[in-house]
Amino acid sequence: MRPKYSLLAAVLVAVVALLPATTAASADTRDEASGDAGKGRISWAPCEEEPAAECGTLAVPIDWDRPGGPTVDLALARRKATDPAARIGSLVINPGGPGGSGVEFAYNAPGFFTEEIQRRFDLVGFDPRGVARSHPVICSASVYNQMPYAIMKSQADFDRWTAYSKRLRQDCRARTGPLYDHVDSVDVARDMDAIRAALGEEKLTYYGVSYGTLIGQMYAELFPHRVRALALDSNMDHSLGVKAFLDTEAAAVEDSFDEFAGWCDQEPNCALHGQDVRVVWERLLAKAREGELYYPGVPDRPMTEVQVLWQGVLGTEGPAWQLLSEMLRYLDGGPPSSWLPPLPGRQPVEGDVAQLPTAVLCEDYNLRVRNYKEYAALLRSNARLAPDMRLNPMPIEDLPVCLGHPTSNPQHRLRYTGSAPLLLGTSIHDPSTPYAWTTEVARQLGPKARLLTYEGWGHRIYGKEECATVPIDDYLISLTVPPRGFRCPVGGGAGPALRQRPEAWPTDGLPWAAPSVPGPSAPKTSG
Repeated sequence: MRPKYSLLAAVLVAVVALLPATTAASADTRDEASGDAGKGRISWAPCEEEPAAECGTLAVPIDWDRPGGPTVDLALARRKATDPAARIGSLVINPGGPGGSGVEFAYNAPGFFTEEIQRRFDLVGFDPRGVARSHPVICSASVYNQMPYAIMKSQADFDRWTAYSKRLRQDCRARTGPLYDHVDSVDVARDMDAIRAALGEEKLTYYGVSYGTLIGQMYAELFPHRVRALALDSNMDHSLGVKAFLDTEAAAVEDSFDEFAGWCDQEPNCALHGQDVRVVWERLLAKAREGELYYPGVPDRPMTEVQVLWQGVLGTEGPAWQLLSEMLRYLDGGPPSSWLPPLPGRQPVEGDVAQLPTAVLCEDYNLRVRNYKEYAALLRSNARLAPDMRLNPMPIEDLPVCLGHPTSNPQHRLRYTGSAPLLLGTSIHDPSTPYAWTTEVARQLGPKARLLTYEGWGHRIYGKEECATVPIDDYLISLTVPPRGFRCPVGGGAGPALRQRPEAWPTDGLPWAAPSVPGPSAPKTSG
C-alpha cells in the first residue's frame, strides 16, 4: 500500500489557520458548579429484545438550564459483569452516529469487547436524547422525502436547499417537540453524568467510538473531576470550521481509496486485480452522472454519484476491500458479488415519519455557508485534495440539511482541566474520522492526552489487533496508559478473540457510523 501520510499531514497544517477562536463551550454556565447531575433511579428488568441484558429508563430534564422542567426518558441497556468478585464498576459505552444506538451496542457487546472487559465491568449503553428509543427526532415522511439532491450545482439549487432546510427544520421541530432544540452533545454529556450518578459511580468510566468521542470530550470539559477513564476511539475534532472540516474529510477518504487501489494492484484475490481500479471507478461515476447506473435489486431509480461515493467510504471503513472490489466489478457489468449490502446513502422512507439524527450534528457544528459561490469553492477545494473520491459524501449530505440551523454547541478548542489522562485511539487510514482529527485533539489536550496510533486501516481500532486492544483494556481496567508515542503496527499480535482487519461492511449508513458490531446479522466476507 502506498503511504499517503504526507497528504493528511499537509491538510492538517493547512487547516490550523482556519480553526475558529477558542470558546469555553458554555463551561462557565454548564459545568460542575451546576450541581450533581441528578437523583434519578433506574429500574432494571430483562430486555424484551435481548433477555440476557437488562433494560431501564432514566428521566432527565429536556432543558438542563431548567432542571425542574419537563423531562425525557433515556433508554438504557446493561450487561452485568460476568465475574462479580472481580467487578470494578460500570463501563458506559456509546457507538457514535449521530444516531447510533447504545442500547443495541450493549446487546451486542459480547461480540465486541474482550472477555476481560466483560468480566470486570457492567457494560451500560444508552440511546442519546433524540435518538432511537430516547424520543428520536422525527419529521413528516412527506416532507423528508422531498429532500433535494445533496450536491448543489447552482445558486438556484442553493436557494432551493435553503428554503427546504428551513421547512424541514420547522416540520421536525413541530413533530419532535421541545426536545428538538436540546439534542447537542453538551446536553448528552450532562445526561451521561446523570447516568453515572444513577449507577452509583463516583467517577465515569467510558468507551466512545466515532461521534461518541464528542460526547466524551464534552463530558471531560464539563465534568473534569468526575473522570475516571475516557477511552475515545476514532475522534471527532470539534475545533474545525466548515472548510477545514470538509477538507480533512475529503483527504481522509481519498487516502483510504488509495490504500484500497494499492491493495488491488498487489493482491491477486482482489476482484479487480489486473485492471486499473481508478479507471473502473471513473467509469462508474460517469455512468451515475448520466443516470445510467443501477444498483442490483433496485431497478426503479438509477444510482446517484453520491451513492457511488458512499461505496468508497463504507468499503474502506472496515475495511472490506474484498467485498468492495466484488461490488465495483458487479456494478461494472461483472459477475454478482458474494454479498450485496443495502443501497447506501439517504433513501426515501415509507410510513408517516422519518428519523433525522442529523439535527444533532447541526446543533454541534456550524456548517453554514453564505451562498453557492462559497459552496462551490468548498467543493473545488475538496476535489483538489481527493481527485478520485472528489469529496466525502457523509458531511456533504449533511451540510445542506444544516443550512441556517441554530448551533447551540458551536465548534471550539477542547478545554480539559482534570488530572486523569484521556486515551485517544486512531488508525492512520480512517476514511470517516481522519487521523488528523485525533492527533489534533491530542495536541489540544497536551500532556493530559495519551495517543494510541494503529498503523493500519479503517474506522475504529478496538478489536483489530492485540496491540491496539490490550492498551485500551489496560487503561479502562487498571488506568495504565501506553508509553508516549505508542504505535501499533499491522500484525502487532492477534489473540484468538480479536479480529485482524475485519471484513465487516457498515450497515447503518450513518455519518461517522457506529462500529459494525458482530452479531448474527453482521455480514462478513473472507479477507
